[in-house]
Amino acid sequence: MLVLHVAVVVLMNISWIAAKRPHILFIVADDLGWNDVGYQNPDVITPTIDGLAKQGVIFQSSYVLPICSPSRSTYMSGMYPYKTGMQHIVIGGRQSVCLPLELRTLPQQLKEVGYATHAVGKWNLGFCNLKCIPTYRGFDSFLGYYNTQEDYYNHTFGGYLDLHDGERVAREYDGQYSTHVYTNRTTSIIEAHDPDQPLFIYLPYQSVHYPIQVPDKYADMYPHIGNEGRKKFSGMVTAMDEGIGNITRALQDKGMLDDTIILFTTDNGAELLKYGNNFPLRGGKHTLWEGGTRGVAFMAGAGLQHTGIKYNGLIHSIDWMPTLIGAAGAPQAEVDGVNQWDSIRLNQPSKRSEFIYNLDDFHIPTQGHAAIRVGDWKLILGYPGESDGWTKPMNDTKDTALLYNIYSPGDTPSYLFNITDDPREFHNVAYQHPDIVQKLTKRIQEYRLLMVPAKYPAKDPAADVAAKKNGNAWASGWC
Repeated sequence: MLVLHVAVVVLMNISWIAAKRPHILFIVADDLGWNDVGYQNPDVITPTIDGLAKQGVIFQSSYVLPICSPSRSTYMSGMYPYKTGMQHIVIGGRQSVCLPLELRTLPQQLKEVGYATHAVGKWNLGFCNLKCIPTYRGFDSFLGYYNTQEDYYNHTFGGYLDLHDGERVAREYDGQYSTHVYTNRTTSIIEAHDPDQPLFIYLPYQSVHYPIQVPDKYADMYPHIGNEGRKKFSGMVTAMDEGIGNITRALQDKGMLDDTIILFTTDNGAELLKYGNNFPLRGGKHTLWEGGTRGVAFMAGAGLQHTGIKYNGLIHSIDWMPTLIGAAGAPQAEVDGVNQWDSIRLNQPSKRSEFIYNLDDFHIPTQGHAAIRVGDWKLILGYPGESDGWTKPMNDTKDTALLYNIYSPGDTPSYLFNITDDPREFHNVAYQHPDIVQKLTKRIQEYRLLMVPAKYPAKDPAADVAAKKNGNAWASGWC
């Protein structure tokens, strides 16, 4: 059982915090949907996730970006992607771009107050220059892959191997399932760690992003599911849950669990075509509907005074960096995010009443265009993104048909919802409330004055040259 370290919230003098900074385990699931965890869907087998969530704080209104690189940029920087050029879809393997180097990352700031910092799993924030990779962005170690996806067993993507241990190509894991690889590395870090030093582990699992691959024993746990894709996807969720169980057990065995904050979140809503599910929310990954942006998330562990609760306050992914820095008792940087630590641990109202879902004016209409939330109201301008509708889990034999939005350029049409009254976005009330549409549109225009162009260059053939020279493995140093 997870026991809370209540002394964190009793003794708040600076010298005590410096001596007792909590360990932090920040877990990111890839493409995990609102309806893809057991505590929200009993058909999914996630006993560890369910136990941690129910002993902690389950976030009902935790928002992310509609796709992975933008969300991951917020975790590391605390900044809106539209201000850093990270707002448009994902950083591709052949693009000469990365998270801007002038940004001070979360691990860099934690290292300044004594943390050991480790990253295990998916990076997807650029690697064309050596200064872009995790061990140059504040992490003491990194085992994982640079790109957006890869094969779970041979660890290849786009024709090249993509698995690195620090700067070294890690060829020794061929044939090993990535969820197990990342779990084992994380437990090894914990086992070797001195508990007297605060520890930060960033664990962005590959799971459950496609390709849909999992050892048979996990898929076989779902005999009631007739759809092979959903069956394997569910098994992938359970394999990740087992990994998290092994990690929390390692923390317990090391005597560190009671002193650890565990933050779990998805990076975006589920990819509906790849068997994830966001029901009863509308839409999915790539969209500004709630199904693409309202993320399954919870926090458990040290410092939380009110547990076993559902927290309805607004939280955006830009808030996680200042919130974790606040929990660590470290100096705050000037970022877009706000420190929600006191709001979460004391079950107080959120410090956020407004946020931007995303602003993306790039010419390729792959994802939603623009949306804002102010209080209860949500306004979407123009294209919401590629998928629409309220898709239930694909438990039957056949794949479920999806509805698609038709692309329209610019800020029309407008969609207005009262999310508190209508969280499923059934009723577009834009015509009934033109004054609110006008007010929120003005707010979006004000934010657009701060927008920088999306950093989304054409493919650079130098990436292939570098990979071939590196023994057919993705490499840095070509930009």
